[in-house]
Amino acid sequence: MSEQNAHHSFNDRLARVLEKRKEKDQLRRLQVLEGIDFCSNDYLGFARSETLKHKWKEAMAASDDRLGSTGSRSISGHCEQAARLEEELAHFHGTESGLIFNSGYDANVGLFSSLPVRGDHLVTDELIHASIIDGCRLSYATRHRFNHNDVNDLEQVLQSIQKNRVPGAQVFVVVESIYSMDGDQAPLTDILSCCDKYQTLVIVDEAHATGIMGPQGRGLVSAEGLEDRVWARVHTFGKALGCHGAIVVGPKLLKEYLLNHARSFIFTTALPPHALTGIQLAYGALHEPEFSYTPLNKLIQHFKQTIQAPEGCWLLPSDSPIQSLIIPGSQRAARAGTALLKAGFAVKAIQHPSVAEGKERLRISLHLHNTTTEVDQLAAALHQFS
Repeated sequence: MSEQNAHHSFNDRLARVLEKRKEKDQLRRLQVLEGIDFCSNDYLGFARSETLKHKWKEAMAASDDRLGSTGSRSISGHCEQAARLEEELAHFHGTESGLIFNSGYDANVGLFSSLPVRGDHLVTDELIHASIIDGCRLSYATRHRFNHNDVNDLEQVLQSIQKNRVPGAQVFVVVESIYSMDGDQAPLTDILSCCDKYQTLVIVDEAHATGIMGPQGRGLVSAEGLEDRVWARVHTFGKALGCHGAIVVGPKLLKEYLLNHARSFIFTTALPPHALTGIQLAYGALHEPEFSYTPLNKLIQHFKQTIQAPEGCWLLPSDSPIQSLIIPGSQRAARAGTALLKAGFAVKAIQHPSVAEGKERLRISLHLHNTTTEVDQLAAALHQFS
């Protein structure tokens, strides 16, 4: 087969795969969303904050930092600013140390691909994020799943592992504090009580809790006073903090291990100084006396009291800014999303395979910059769709 024919043959294969998704209304396309924001992860409005933008510009004007980091942290990309920021954030989150990654995805892939070794066991909630799944797939550990937020099922899995656990094998239990699609919380205290019986290490992804839960937005682990019982946490900067990147916090040995073994940290260009400045300013905003996420909590309650699900649909229970309206069927969910976009609301339909079939949904995100009037208008638009 000639090179040109080989290209055509493979291109045809790609086209067939994409056509199947298109037939099922599951084809993803990039779109610049306009309208009232009910879909971004900018829960606190930091990404659009004029105050933070002004402070960032002032910091940049006063700085002689280079534009880029110039390389990986292990070669030329390390700087004192990154080291100081890691120390500050580790202290803020109540741990010994922290290591900054370029994104939450990179943090999870680096952590879970390098930490467990052959013979170890990774026990994950069935609804964990794709980045954790990908990291686990790259590891040599045996992976197990337990039913979502079901501590009894978790215990059964741990009991089964214990029967055949070889000496020296480590068991890791991995959960999210707030689940990115359903918006519900992990029962952390119950999970830890269960795990204590089996000498497991618990790792919590705090991506969607950072900034909106716990004292000064330290996360759910801190809100429940569990810092000393959770072995490691992942806090991301791209959700409520409105920036980019993530930090893995935990024991000092974990940081040293990751900077030697996490390939997604070692073999990538580091975050530039201007990105680190944005992260520092966002965390600084959490310390401001006027900062409070109480108005956001009130808006969440107003939303739950106001929204009426269309026939055959239902709102998942959640006290977080993530409110998922289940609209079974990709086509119906897509129509609902399109209708809301046309009505002036930036809302995205989430379809299979991002979620299970029959659990297609509108994933509605609430923010400090949303108003009760906007929520009422969204509720009216949903009522018209039904």
